[in-house]
Amino acid sequence: MSVKIQTRTINPHVCETLIAAGADPLLARLCAARAVATPAELEDKLAGLLPYQSLKNCTEAAARLADALQKQQRILIVADYDADGATACAVGVSGLGAMGATVDFLVPNRFEHGYGLTPEIAEMAAAQGAQLLITVDNGIASCAGVARAQALGLDVIVTDHHLPADTVPECIIVNPNQAGCTFASKSLAGVGVIFYVLTALRAELRTRGYFADGRMAEPNLGGLLDLVALGTVADVVALDHNNRILVSQGLKRMRAGKMRPGIRALFEVAKRDWKKAQPFDMGFALGPRINAAGRLDDMSVGIACLLAEHDAAAQSLAARLNDLNIERREIEQSMLQDALNAFPETLPPGQTTVVAYRDDFHQGVVGIVASRLKDRFYRPTIVFAPADNGEVRGSGRSIPKLHLRDALDIISKQQPDLILKFGGHAMAAGLSIRQTDIGRFQTAFEQVVKSLLHEDDLSQTYITDGSLPAAEITLTQAQNLARQVWGQGFAPPSFTDEFAVVRQQPMGVNHKKVWLQKEGYEFEAMFWRCTDDIPARIRTVYRPVANEWRNNIELQLYIDYWEAA
Repeated sequence: MSVKIQTRTINPHVCETLIAAGADPLLARLCAARAVATPAELEDKLAGLLPYQSLKNCTEAAARLADALQKQQRILIVADYDADGATACAVGVSGLGAMGATVDFLVPNRFEHGYGLTPEIAEMAAAQGAQLLITVDNGIASCAGVARAQALGLDVIVTDHHLPADTVPECIIVNPNQAGCTFASKSLAGVGVIFYVLTALRAELRTRGYFADGRMAEPNLGGLLDLVALGTVADVVALDHNNRILVSQGLKRMRAGKMRPGIRALFEVAKRDWKKAQPFDMGFALGPRINAAGRLDDMSVGIACLLAEHDAAAQSLAARLNDLNIERREIEQSMLQDALNAFPETLPPGQTTVVAYRDDFHQGVVGIVASRLKDRFYRPTIVFAPADNGEVRGSGRSIPKLHLRDALDIISKQQPDLILKFGGHAMAAGLSIRQTDIGRFQTAFEQVVKSLLHEDDLSQTYITDGSLPAAEITLTQAQNLARQVWGQGFAPPSFTDEFAVVRQQPMGVNHKKVWLQKEGYEFEAMFWRCTDDIPARIRTVYRPVANEWRNNIELQLYIDYWEAA
């Protein structure tokens, strides 16, 4: 696999403007390279959030919910079975409950019900006596399910963020990606959408005098921001300015100890320090533990953990989620090895995609395995596992230059009988096909992707922030960078420099610790998954990290890539 190292382009005028406004010079340089245009975009105050009025149908949804509260109608939330869906569900239940709603939730089981609001789920909701259904993080593709719910006498509000197909349900839809929505943040996560709806609902109830008589206290929705931050980061949506505000505010609450017992318990079982909470903790420690419930068992466990009101219950549920995550990792490793065994070390020249299937693959883990294979081969990847009725369900992960959902849409238009259903985003998507059509799909996927990509797009590319003077590679700088909100679409800083290798030693079985020298300064560096002998001079892509070990904090460089200089 060929590798390229590129340096982000910096807008010098913006950089100077940010510095003049008081930004740290390095931070100004990093933000000016990430499409930040004004000093206001460095602010994280809630007042800087986009107004809910610009989110199409948000006020209509709020009015319908306000009617439901005043009539004491039974509201049922239908959630998705990933971390975004779980946090969105917890936000909906907590927020509506705080405003006096009669509210419960129903989360489809991945293995029994499939995805979204299906006709079967609508019937289950009606049997539970629901009068108003709200979908969170799903529903934009649930035309049949919404129609069935309405036929049974239920009203439906869809809150979602996934890209819509040509046909959408006939009901109130709140989704920044729907046609005609002028909301400037198209990257709002499912949990962000329901948070906005609750903000609009509180305003609507305020105008109706709902809180005026003192019987119902007006809730502080800021108390939901720990959940909003967790779901936003775990769903790997782009961290535009609006999302960075939501995440930053949630992180501040966590670091101050103002979080619900379930989130605190997840920090504890993951052995992460909530006092120093970072997006990394949510993306790689808390999020995967919640996701494990939806992948292997029932997401109700994850939602119950997030809704737990007391520490003891939260700790018990978090321990269950931790056990599921350990089991998930074991299944993932086995599946990944089986999948890798089916491919050569290097893909044949000209192959642009990876498709994997075995009849013993686990439906709940195909997305993670697809992600690992995508990282290994740097190719758009789809992994299938058996479902029911002769069908297989696939989960795909893409590389930056390929919009995966659009590629599936092209296949579905070219061969209408091939894909039974699909949905998703640019970088991740899901689909169902017949087991007998896997070979045919593989051919179609390869042809479509080949038509959309250039050979250059298939080179692993490290996009860095250029060189960092040795005097600026400090523990203080690493700690300062760690306090910022980085993530998808607002990439954590990495730098590229040449170093002389002073000495090296193995760490465990697969890693190396190496002492590097530049401009008279010496740095300790970690080379993960590396057993090679490091030559005397190397070019690296690296990140300065404040490494904590046995109550000591020291500067380390984490090496993402190296080559002989």
